[in-house]
Amino acid sequence: MNILELQGVSKSFGDFRAVNTVDLQIPKGIIFGLLGPNGAGKTTMIRMITGITGPDEGRILIDGTPIHADHIRDIGYMPEERGLYKKMKVGDQLIYLARLKGMPRKEAKDRIRNWMERFQISDWWEKKIEELSKGMQQKVQFIATVLHDPKLLILDEPFSGLDPINTNLIKDEIHRMNASGTSVIFSTHRMEQVEEICEQITLVNKGKLILTGTMTGLKDQFKKNIFKIVFDGSMPSVVPAKYEILDEQRDWVKVKLQPEQDSNALLAQFMQAGCQIRLFQEVLPTLNEIFIEQVGEANRQSA
Repeated sequence: MNILELQGVSKSFGDFRAVNTVDLQIPKGIIFGLLGPNGAGKTTMIRMITGITGPDEGRILIDGTPIHADHIRDIGYMPEERGLYKKMKVGDQLIYLARLKGMPRKEAKDRIRNWMERFQISDWWEKKIEELSKGMQQKVQFIATVLHDPKLLILDEPFSGLDPINTNLIKDEIHRMNASGTSVIFSTHRMEQVEEICEQITLVNKGKLILTGTMTGLKDQFKKNIFKIVFDGSMPSVVPAKYEILDEQRDWVKVKLQPEQDSNALLAQFMQAGCQIRLFQEVLPTLNEIFIEQVGEANRQSA
């Protein structure tokens, strides 16, 4: 079953169509990447999913049911632009935000203390938000987002301002919540983070979905038939002229094969020449390379 479905969803602001007839299904229990260049329509989609605004056309379903007010309590949304009150104390602020989600005060206080202990920030209760660094505010914002145990967690640039240790801390919590059944939508410009965290992605450009799939499937779909061979010692001069050499260093070479050429034949030629091969592998595209290629192609087609 899908945790979220968008069915023919469109949204315009005046003459500008920010989201254009989008159909999207996000399976329950997944970490899903929502990607796109600036102005692609991601934020507008998220604002509709969270009920901040409504679609002009189409409908949005949460757990198979058209979105309504009660669904908002099932969603945790951490926007890129943070929304903490600078003059409020951390504890008071978290209790206030939990109460807005309908949580009883005592339960909210107990959960907040548990999260603060988990993040080793128990002594921050009386600190004002303005006294904290950007990264420390980020941890407070994350707690506010997940305090009510949402079924659907939407994170927009959640690691902004965090050092590597705290980034890993938040990643661990995302994976822990996901393992407990929380579905996650993850939006960022950091493609390496998406590759590390997400199981599936969709790529949005100019209000339309231009690419959707699993990380493994997309890398396989857009691979370029490129192989890297690493040698023990210096690289021998045995690459036949019929193969296109893309790059080479002292002990490795990258070779691009044509569709009719066979990687086993390439490997056999090196081995027959007596080469000591340490590594022979296909070079798969990074998500960043796929992103740039597909957005560029979509822009050329729409020009």
